[in-house]
Amino acid sequence: MAIEVEKPSFYESALKQFDLAADILSLPPDLRMVLRMPKRELTVNFPVRMDDGSVKMYTGYRVQHNMNAGPAKGGIRYSPEVSLDEVRALAMLMTWKCAVLGIPYGGAKGGVIVDRRLLSRMELERLTRRYATEISVIIGPDLDIPAPDVNTDGQVMAWIMDTLSMHHGRNVPAVVTGKPIAIGGSRGRVEATGRGVYIVAREAAKHENIPFEGAKVVIQGFGNVGSVSAKLLHEAGCKIIGLSDIYGAIYDPNGINIPLALQYIKEHGKLSGLPGSQDINNDQLLEIPCDILIPAAIEGVLHRNNAEKVSAKLIVEAANGPTTPEADVIFERRRIPVIPDILTNAGGVTVSYFEWVQDRENFFWSEKRVNDQLEEMMADSIKNVFSRADTMNISMRMAAYVVAVSRVAEATEFRGIYP
Repeated sequence: MAIEVEKPSFYESALKQFDLAADILSLPPDLRMVLRMPKRELTVNFPVRMDDGSVKMYTGYRVQHNMNAGPAKGGIRYSPEVSLDEVRALAMLMTWKCAVLGIPYGGAKGGVIVDRRLLSRMELERLTRRYATEISVIIGPDLDIPAPDVNTDGQVMAWIMDTLSMHHGRNVPAVVTGKPIAIGGSRGRVEATGRGVYIVAREAAKHENIPFEGAKVVIQGFGNVGSVSAKLLHEAGCKIIGLSDIYGAIYDPNGINIPLALQYIKEHGKLSGLPGSQDINNDQLLEIPCDILIPAAIEGVLHRNNAEKVSAKLIVEAANGPTTPEADVIFERRRIPVIPDILTNAGGVTVSYFEWVQDRENFFWSEKRVNDQLEEMMADSIKNVFSRADTMNISMRMAAYVVAVSRVAEATEFRGIYP
């Protein structure tokens, strides 16, 4: 009989992680209460005219968690699984993600409950423009800057930017990031999150004395983040022995040919059947003995029912919230270091920040400058977190949270309460 996994609320998990950091920092109760709560939550229900002339209603959200360090920043996702609980959690994680990198943003997140695959291009555009209009009252270059997330991309950001520009009667490129380069996007933005994962994995392996060249790596998820990470790790000499997509997983103990996998999935739409590999399921993938495990898909995949079976020397979280608090306790007991999502996947928001700066200055950088600046910021942040973990004898996650929460708490205390 299959074991039913008890999956805690994503938002409850995010709050639990914050509470642990708040305890370490001995935050006073009033400050803790302020930082626990989202600043603003907007739920919108809106009609969209379909290609056949009918009208369908959709529900969307935009949550701003904290804006004491600067304007809010966070992606927009389109998925049937979107919920207010999920968006709240992701907005909170964005606050800590920006803070741990020292980026002058607060955290936000948005989403629409929709299966993008069921929409035509024109329906997708109409839905995007209507959603952008509905949330336009709380977004803007100095207020809240959306970006791509699950099932959204540069084209969706372009429609949002154009819609808001029409409202303002002038071009407002800095209202979103992750745009096409032709309309104010940044070079290096598409690969930024995956490149950040690569940088963190490299530095974490060094910290844990794991030889990086030849390291056996398993990556759950082969979308934008997972594929870019796999490509860069492969080029650095790592051996990618396991990969997965939404349809299943593949395994090759001798190492998967990543350029071939990228071409194969482009032609076949899935990894299953890749020559030289064997098909396995996602549960088996997470239990493959390896040096580095990179969950790069969805939240909650590492939980109390499988944490004992994970056979990795190091876990690098590329997805948002892939490890539950219960699994964290197990990994800590087993002495498996977990490099947290708020540090690992911060490459995307870092280059989004670069894009916003470029849009505001109307001066654009070379891809080399973007990548060099990303390398510098990520490396400094990693060093800071690892130092805090070693000095305080706490987990990497708690070290990242302590750095982030302390910075937001400091900004909040300085600003005070109005009036």
